Amino acid sequence: MPELTAIVDSEVITAYATYVVIVVLKMMLMAPLTSYYRMKKKVFANLEDTKLAHPVEEPKFVRVDPDVERVRRCHQNDLENVVPFVLVGLLYSLTGPDAATAITYFRVFAASRLCHTVAYVLPLPQPSRALSWLTGLVVTCCMAYRVLLHNFRL
Repeated sequence: MPELTAIVDSEVITAYATYVVIVVLKMMLMAPLTSYYRMKKKVFANLEDTKLAHPVEEPKFVRVDPDVERVRRCHQNDLENVVPFVLVGLLYSLTGPDAATAITYFRVFAASRLCHTVAYVLPLPQPSRALSWLTGLVVTCCMAYRVLLHNFRL
């Protein structure tokens, strides 16, 4: 097993950190995007939030909008997929994997999440969103499999 200092200074950890920051920032940007859609469509989750758009008017009602819900579902999907990638990717990186393979995994996952967001928010016709989601899931599962193989010496 490689020494911890060698792993931390490795090309794999540097690439991992880079691509994690990319997907986490993308995920974090979904919250302001949701707020933008809420303000644009005047659709609020809470009655008191209506004061943001109409400070002098009495709040009327809270409603649901398909565009706002689409962005929220995209954000929820990020939470369900980026968090496991971050955890599994770190464990995978600590096993001392081949740099080219690891970097490919990280790049493919980041690209799949960016494509997924575009396909979800625009929306693009299926199977574009499903394929981009599945690509990211397969990458995370492949890394998890490699971690298990490494830990159990299979």
